[in-house]
Amino acid sequence: MQIQNPTAIMIARTAVAQDDISGDGTTSTVIFIGELMKQSERYIDEGMHPRVLVDGFEIAKRATLHLLENFKTPVVMGDEPDREILKMVARTTIRTKLYEALADQLTDIVVNSVLCIRKPEEAIDLFMVEIMHMRHKFDVEGLVLDHGSRHPDMKRRAENCFILTCNVSLEYEKSEINAGFFYSNAEQREAMVAAERRQVDERVRKIIELKDKVCSGTDNNFVERV
Repeated sequence: MQIQNPTAIMIARTAVAQDDISGDGTTSTVIFIGELMKQSERYIDEGMHPRVLVDGFEIAKRATLHLLENFKTPVVMGDEPDREILKMVARTTIRTKLYEALADQLTDIVVNSVLCIRKPEEAIDLFMVEIMHMRHKFDVEGLVLDHGSRHPDMKRRAENCFILTCNVSLEYEKSEINAGFFYSNAEQREAMVAAERRQVDERVRKIIELKDKVCSGTDNNFVERV
């Protein structure tokens, strides 16, 4: 959206900065700025110099920061975080976006999820995967992999699983360099194809051996994610 009015541009930039830093409070920021400008216009009409108003805003800012510094409540974020305070903060914020019942349902999910993925001194990755409606959201205490089945005969559900994660591909990979393979007859071509297949078969065989080792004599399942 293109904004031409200089004052409106200032308000829009302030709202964007508020959203980038806090992720909430943009509406309150715009309303607060509008009220300050409304009151300022009244005093200017009465003959007050704008510089006096700016000085007053600075005094009010310092007083507000001093009040917040003394009023704030420390929140423990170690191994045993203060979940109740975090839930109150999350509930207050979410209720400004959603109706009360859904906000209360999401409060525990949001707090538990943030505490699970947060890293000290690092911003949280808010990449969103939107599949279901918001009321269907739930918290999974574990690792969720957005990975579908590779074959229609694979199981749709498995419990008590050993999950193998590796960065080795079980498919043919192109060479990272400009390499060429030359053959003069069909037998040589078949031998090259067999060698490629043998390399993949060897990887699969080792995975099967690992599966037999960890699942032998139990009802556990083995899931491989590459």
